[in-house]
Amino acid sequence: MMDCKKALQESEGDVEKAIENMRTSGQLKAAKKATKVAAEGQIVVRSDASGAALVEVNCQTDFVAKDESFLAFAAKVADVAIQSRPDIEALKAQFEEERTTLVAKIGENIEVRRVSYVDGEKCATYLHNGGKIGVVVAGEGDDVTLKNMCMHVCASAPQFLSPEDVPEDVVEKERKVQLEIAMNEGKPADIAEKMVSGRMKKFAGEVALKGQPFVMEPKKSVGDVLKENKSDVTSFVRLEVGEGIAKQDGPSFAEEVAAMAKGEK
Repeated sequence: MMDCKKALQESEGDVEKAIENMRTSGQLKAAKKATKVAAEGQIVVRSDASGAALVEVNCQTDFVAKDESFLAFAAKVADVAIQSRPDIEALKAQFEEERTTLVAKIGENIEVRRVSYVDGEKCATYLHNGGKIGVVVAGEGDDVTLKNMCMHVCASAPQFLSPEDVPEDVVEKERKVQLEIAMNEGKPADIAEKMVSGRMKKFAGEVALKGQPFVMEPKKSVGDVLKENKSDVTSFVRLEVGEGIAKQDGPSFAEEVAAMAKGEK
């Protein structure tokens, strides 16, 4: 209400001009907030008969991540994603005006960061910690087993589906890292090579879903559990809020509010 009154005063009572000025002001606010790191937010999952969509929408603080307006915006983005399956650039463009308006309203940087799709007539989904992690597993077989696979993926964060899917360059990179660690521990070169050789035999299984120990029965591999339950996983996606974003140390939300009250921002 105060913003409306101010805009009308600045436009000398011209309603149309006041509206345009408010829209422009919102865009300016969004541009200023764009430099702020948005590493909190929500993962939203939507599914239909042919697959599922996972969307990550970010904000700056966990406080705003629970705001009804922010949650409604994130849900709307996910609804469009599952309906028309746009790529991330098209999805951002479609919601840019609405995002800008929300930034001006809430006062934090908000970003539609990622969208991922999983194809499959049978998909299990799982949201952890109120939407901080989202998982979709596509496959066939028992519903409970596929749901359990979602929880395993959430907990263990596999990078690949099967051990044979792990690329040679990934294996070689890890081998060099492990060799350097062994050498830094003071091991002779020949001993270090033998140690690393033994470790690398386990590496592909550790980073691939079907080779990992199943979190609910660690003595069995995920692959073994799937076979026992006459089920299979054909693909999966795991998104975690803020992963890969370098967070910056800065003032807390309370400190920013206090600064704004003093007219510092």
